[in-house]
Amino acid sequence: MVCKASKASPVYRSRRPRQSPLYRLIERYWPEFKRTYRQRYQKRYGPWRPIIDEVIRKFLTCGDLHFGFARVRCKECHHEMLAPFSCRQRCLCPSCHQKRTLLAADTIAHTICLAVPHRQLVFTIPKRLRLFFRFDRRLLGDLARAAWETVAEVYREVLGREDALPGMIAGIQSFGQLVHWNAHIHAIVTDGCFAPDGTFICLPRIDTDRLLKAWEPKVFEFLLAAGKIDDRTVAEMRSWEYSGFSVDNSVTLSPGDTFGLERLAQYILRCPFSLARIIRLTEDGSVVYRAEKEHCHRFPGAASRDLRGGPSRNFQVFNALDFLAELTQHIPEKNEHLVRFYGWYSHRQRGIRAKAEQVGQVEYPEDGPTIDRSAIDAEKSASDRPRAGSVSTWAMLIKRIYEVDPLQCAKCGGEMKIISFIERDQRLVIEKILRHCDLWEGPIRTLANSRGPPSSSERAPDEPRELQLVLDPEFL
Repeated sequence: MVCKASKASPVYRSRRPRQSPLYRLIERYWPEFKRTYRQRYQKRYGPWRPIIDEVIRKFLTCGDLHFGFARVRCKECHHEMLAPFSCRQRCLCPSCHQKRTLLAADTIAHTICLAVPHRQLVFTIPKRLRLFFRFDRRLLGDLARAAWETVAEVYREVLGREDALPGMIAGIQSFGQLVHWNAHIHAIVTDGCFAPDGTFICLPRIDTDRLLKAWEPKVFEFLLAAGKIDDRTVAEMRSWEYSGFSVDNSVTLSPGDTFGLERLAQYILRCPFSLARIIRLTEDGSVVYRAEKEHCHRFPGAASRDLRGGPSRNFQVFNALDFLAELTQHIPEKNEHLVRFYGWYSHRQRGIRAKAEQVGQVEYPEDGPTIDRSAIDAEKSASDRPRAGSVSTWAMLIKRIYEVDPLQCAKCGGEMKIISFIERDQRLVIEKILRHCDLWEGPIRTLANSRGPPSSSERAPDEPRELQLVLDPEFL
């Protein structure tokens, strides 16, 4: 959070990760959840995955000064603050996932996407088929591939050119409005195709029925090949009045709308859940979680389902263990890609263009719509952009969110720099510094020695603490 000492000079106030509702929920109920998972949840959610326990343990150290920090000092007045380390986990920690999202969205909008019109396509599948993707996460990649093949096939058919190549960035989402399992694809797609010489060919408006007719058989095809369904299941589902398949193309972006692309990319890559949507965590372990939107768009004739197959209600009351089960099913495996690049935006095509640009072999057509040269030049300058994990990137993201430079001294306005890192194994040093700064919150509690949330008498007061840099859990 940001605490404004004065209207002219906003400064940071420390967040306390141990007081986060998600932290308290995990600390209190995780041992029981893990102990009872096989009996209560394995049949529905699949076998226990070791990555879940690893991500949870790292999350409990995120933003906690007791697990180490960086000392940041002003060169002029020697004012200091302490910046805690982050866990860098995705799809669980709202702070670290948002950092990944901002970096990826910045790259997509400024480096990958060119100055041509774009469109968002949302590909969904029936509820009956989603269970296969929960138990076999490798199928999520096949789902993204089927979406790309649908786009390429329909675009080329409409334009009547087999050599035309659209660009597509597919985001794999496994979650619905209320954290339930709902595997679907959000894609940023060029609203047209590129010819081999780089000329952009605009696409006329396409009826979604045309995309839907290509999408449905491709999903059936790879599920049949994987042995998940049989011909009888396909025939039965095709006889339904409402198949459950859908393709939405209502969101469009004009050429050069970099801001719109960045916002859309952030939406596609967002965390499966939001701390701001946890309305209440009760003493008896109930979690009240609200939907993203109060009113949902629905299928025609399906009054109880929203556009992506989720429930039409705008909140859900979970048992604590049930909420953890729903939440952790969205944690991906290591090296599991949730963003895929296809066609003109694929790694291969961008590499070819970058190499050709270096040797001066790119030819720009004189007539017709063309690629904006500045967009291609952006690919060349990608190495000049802030790197993930660097101090400049850390400061840039905080400044973008809060409009405050974290490396500007709150006392004199001078430049601040990191002077040292205190690692988690230096426990005596950490305790000495935190006690001196009145930031010590007691011994570190682990999952093996967990207890319930601290009582109000155990909690420290809420006054600002200048020496620690704070990142709102909803962002960084």
